[in-house]
Amino acid sequence: MTTVDETERTERPEALRAVPVRHRGRWVVSAIVLFVVVVAIHSVATNPRFGWGTVGHYLFTHRILAGLVKTLELTVIAMVVGVLLGVLLAVMRLSPNPLVSGASWVYIWLFRGTPVLVQILFWSFISALYPRVSFGVPFGGPELIGGNANSIITPFVAAVLALGLNEGAYMAEIVRAGIISVDEGQTEAAQSLGMTRLQTMRRIVLPQAMRVIIPPTGNETISMLKTSALVSVIATPELLYSAQLIYAVNFKQIPLLLVASIWYLLVTSILSAGQYYVERRFSRGSSRDLPLTPLQRLRLNLRYVRPHEKGVAGA
Repeated sequence: MTTVDETERTERPEALRAVPVRHRGRWVVSAIVLFVVVVAIHSVATNPRFGWGTVGHYLFTHRILAGLVKTLELTVIAMVVGVLLGVLLAVMRLSPNPLVSGASWVYIWLFRGTPVLVQILFWSFISALYPRVSFGVPFGGPELIGGNANSIITPFVAAVLALGLNEGAYMAEIVRAGIISVDEGQTEAAQSLGMTRLQTMRRIVLPQAMRVIIPPTGNETISMLKTSALVSVIATPELLYSAQLIYAVNFKQIPLLLVASIWYLLVTSILSAGQYYVERRFSRGSSRDLPLTPLQRLRLNLRYVRPHEKGVAGA
């Protein structure tokens, strides 16, 4: 005679055994990619024409580091000018006043429609149009500040003007896209509370639009760092021009270009990491689970965490 427990044990179906899917194609592709990477690294490391000894010699020299500092200064100043100008132009573009919105549109059309290299050259030759730069009352009024254009518009100032004014046009479209992504009900609710348009934009719309504005702004910052190399055509001593001055004497073009490339890669990597964490911070509230940080992903891979435990590891 069998008991009830024994009957249930005999009738209970056996647990299914899960067999992981074998991805043979992935292993083949991974092997091919690894082989190509190893061959490329071996070729670069063993080719004496790269001049890695020269790269190491000039990597931390004073002229290269001074050029790097100048590149960072250009990037920061141009982005500050571009962001402030972009916010102003975006607000003007969305203005109900046709004259204000039209002026913003013309600015964006002009600076986005011409190459930044042309703008850099134009600002460097501005003295051909205005030999003297002055600030004061227009139409024959008294002059408050003035001077020779070549003394005021130095190559560095010309580079900042060209990069900053050009960036303002692109940032205006980025900010405008962020503003129009905010639901119109937010603006209507603010207006019902008696807030002015400027107060609504500053306190309600822009803070919510930051989630859309931040990612492309980070990309623009990284792009600005690399675009700053164009100012070498007007003899601004940034990173690339500093390397050019050195290889113009020793004729070691490839090693010096590698030195500049290494610094560009290092700085862009730092900016990319910073952009990732800024985006992660502003994504709070838009999704339940925040994306894992690189350190959390590494821990996840090292511990072989199962898929259902990812949420716990990312908390």
